[in-house]
Amino acid sequence: MSETASPDKPGPLGNNRFLPFFLGLLLAVATLAVYWPALHYNFLNYDDPDYFTHNPHVLAGLTPASVTWAFTTGHASNWHPLTWLSLMLDVAVFGKGPLGPHLTNLLLHAANAVLVFLLFWRLTAAAGRSALVAALFALHPLHVESVAWVSERKDMLSTCFGLLTLLAYAKAVSRDERRVTRTGPRLSRVTYLRSPCYWLALLAFALGLLAKPMLVTLPFVMLLLDWWPMGRIAECGMRNAESKAKPSTFNPQFSTLLIEKIPFLLLSAASCVVTFVAQHHGGAVAALAKYPLPVRVENAFVSYARYLGKTFWPVDLATPYPYVAHWPWAGILSAVALVVGLSLVVVGLRRRYPFLLTGWFWFVGTLVPVIGLVQVGDQSMADRYSYVPLIGVFVILAWGGWEVWRLWRLPKAFVVPVAALLLAAAAWQTRIQSGYWHDSATLFRHMLTITKNNYTAYVNLGTTLSAQGDIQGAIDCFRQAQQLNPLDPTVLYNLGNGFAELGLWDDAIAAYHSSLNLVPNQPDTLNNLGLALTIKRQLAEATACFEAALKLDPECAGAHNNLATMLYREHQFDGALAHFREAVRLTPDDPQIHANLGDTLAKLGQTNEAVRCYQEALRLKPDYSAVRTKLQALGAPASN
Repeated sequence: MSETASPDKPGPLGNNRFLPFFLGLLLAVATLAVYWPALHYNFLNYDDPDYFTHNPHVLAGLTPASVTWAFTTGHASNWHPLTWLSLMLDVAVFGKGPLGPHLTNLLLHAANAVLVFLLFWRLTAAAGRSALVAALFALHPLHVESVAWVSERKDMLSTCFGLLTLLAYAKAVSRDERRVTRTGPRLSRVTYLRSPCYWLALLAFALGLLAKPMLVTLPFVMLLLDWWPMGRIAECGMRNAESKAKPSTFNPQFSTLLIEKIPFLLLSAASCVVTFVAQHHGGAVAALAKYPLPVRVENAFVSYARYLGKTFWPVDLATPYPYVAHWPWAGILSAVALVVGLSLVVVGLRRRYPFLLTGWFWFVGTLVPVIGLVQVGDQSMADRYSYVPLIGVFVILAWGGWEVWRLWRLPKAFVVPVAALLLAAAAWQTRIQSGYWHDSATLFRHMLTITKNNYTAYVNLGTTLSAQGDIQGAIDCFRQAQQLNPLDPTVLYNLGNGFAELGLWDDAIAAYHSSLNLVPNQPDTLNNLGLALTIKRQLAEATACFEAALKLDPECAGAHNNLATMLYREHQFDGALAHFREAVRLTPDDPQIHANLGDTLAKLGQTNEAVRCYQEALRLKPDYSAVRTKLQALGAPASN
């Protein structure tokens, strides 16, 4: 086995006791500096409405009702209560703007970079190489999607708990081994149960799974760390020289290592079941008929190769990467040869360079849940999926680079500038890539310049243009998306909205009906169809649509407001009152709904309460002249 750094044999940076603290601080500062502009970014119309901007439970903050909802909902086709709670905490601390969520994401990413450094420094005592792994993790452009996108809070949070899991596990194992070597090997099967760190690791793992189920492969990562750098898997009677602990005769049986992982494996299995049920119920899991198994396998191998390619040449990073139905055979065979060939190489070199096996199979193994064998969504791959897996590649680069430095006897004056130049280039590209995430229009216009047939980019750019008032531009985007996927109900729904904005109510009604013919149970589509039918004075059909929408989603504030508005116009004030009250409860920051409730109360003679509603509407929208006029007519002040 090759000579490697250990506590008794310092690496190129020496054994300065203050060096780890300095490197950790430098990592955090560099991460914050590169991503600092993200604090001024806006929310996106891509998943952020589900996770934050249009989610009344999150916007309510940490209330008993919202906390209960977090643990009982499968909203957004996932069960990740800790992610919901963290976003609710952002609202409680920072309010409802984008600054708080972006700041939290940035702080979590900086913390994760420091934790990566601490993990490998603790396991290897190689401060320089551990810092390089962490710096690549912190500054690589592939991680921009996870950091700059509010909806990827789940990535930040789950990784934080995952790294804490591995740190606690490493500490539990080292204490266990010291205890076993003192008292004899017979205790090796049970002593880990006595370690508080073992149970802390299990707790952190459970919390990580509550943030995102991506961590289900973490027990596999623990086994890789058992091989290297902890050297707990015996081979040829030798202990891995890279382990921070001094070599000893203790080597637990492989069965013992598996027994240690059983509680973690049980949590992983439970998380897999819950996740599959939530995603299947939410319609996120694609059927085999849409993506046959051979196509998924092809895409998996090609994706591994593409992830590696973008790791070393991070350009044209897209959100999302459109799914390719059939890759060219040359590309498929090349990808298979690359993945299989590299796997055989690292296995063959496992004794001489044990870090290769850990790093490579860390990368391959942690990507398995999201490599597309179980296809979720329509993307072929996603940058955010590489957040944890790339740590394995960075380990290979750092320790492999050190082997090159040692064997070629390169001077420090050469090595340090090369590493600094590499990190500076990564940081520069990360700053550029981050800028595309400033707002939806910037992001999706860029996506359409670097990808072809990007259905999602057309839909989201169309939605953005619609919000900006460019209705015809939005309709053009939706028509492009419809050409790519003519049977997608979302495109037809958006087309209906565009026609409605232009007052083309017959076209809007036709588009909504087409969308519902494909997927009948769409609350938003039913609500908007009801509104269009109301304007066309088809009141019975409109009422049926609103009621159907509320049956599917009792918290659809728009349906409550629209049904109440229709009832109000029909002079059914009592019915309108109940629905306006519910709409106000669900969207307390909408001045129009407060004004509508005030109008209804005034019609029912409840003047005092009507005045309070008008005053609240005026507080939310100080230039609301119509409400100010109504208050003057009632002889009431503009504020309480």
